[in-house]
Amino acid sequence: MLLFSLVAAAMIAYTVSAVRAARRLPSRPLPSPLELLIGVIINFLDALGIGSFAPTTALCKFLKLVADEDIPGTLNAGLTIGAVTECLIYVTSIVVDPWLLLAMVVAAGAGAWIGAGIVARLPRRPIQIGMGIALLIAGTIFVLMNLHLMPGGGTAMGLSGWRFAVAVGVNFALGALMGVGIGNYAPCMVTLALLGMHPIAAFPIMMGSCALLQPVASLRFFETGRFGWTMCLGLAFGGVAGVLIAAFLVKSLPLETLRWLVIIVIAYASFAMLRSAAQPPAQVAAA
Repeated sequence: MLLFSLVAAAMIAYTVSAVRAARRLPSRPLPSPLELLIGVIINFLDALGIGSFAPTTALCKFLKLVADEDIPGTLNAGLTIGAVTECLIYVTSIVVDPWLLLAMVVAAGAGAWIGAGIVARLPRRPIQIGMGIALLIAGTIFVLMNLHLMPGGGTAMGLSGWRFAVAVGVNFALGALMGVGIGNYAPCMVTLALLGMHPIAAFPIMMGSCALLQPVASLRFFETGRFGWTMCLGLAFGGVAGVLIAAFLVKSLPLETLRWLVIIVIAYASFAMLRSAAQPPAQVAAA
């Protein structure tokens, strides 16, 4: 299948680039138990459709695990393995229009290459502002979902005409925004629901998109060294376990309650990120 060939090629490039980036590090410590646990939990929530970027950003900020400017690279590089695992499980188990799937995945990958190339070279403050806004957007979408104010979706498993073009264009933009920390899952799910697709059809598209765009975006961050080494390892190693638990062992969970918990954490992190961005440069340097 062409999609899996593209993902495989991206993963080969990702692995080579990760090894080169690791060799440039002064030391290569192993992830802590906390970082591994976060990897399990975050990818578990991701496989259930809650998403991973916003809660990971919130935890990195709350626990001070990664420098603010390194969070976007850590998200993309560290969560890649989990995203590819999800892709292998969900793309093969849910039947969706293959042309729509392929077009949206390729568009997301192209957007990620452009977006990550910009973010990987930005200074700290624009990244803090971007992530603070990204967290606000994610939190707002989660609140609307829990209040049942989001579209429920239709029954279609594919799109045609202008709907096809809109879906592909939106996924390109979402791929670019992944570089600053705006996750793909919730916005992609909402877009497809508005266009009349069945909610379950979003899963292979979302997960296929992330399986391609995250390794592509990671290449930019590996090149500039803008990522947290141990946090990336924790997210990657713990990620596979988290995805497998969600996909094969857990049959049902109170997702609405989980979202409210995530919303609380996201709200705090957004406030903290924007507050950090508002500090004068002298205070930041002193801190």
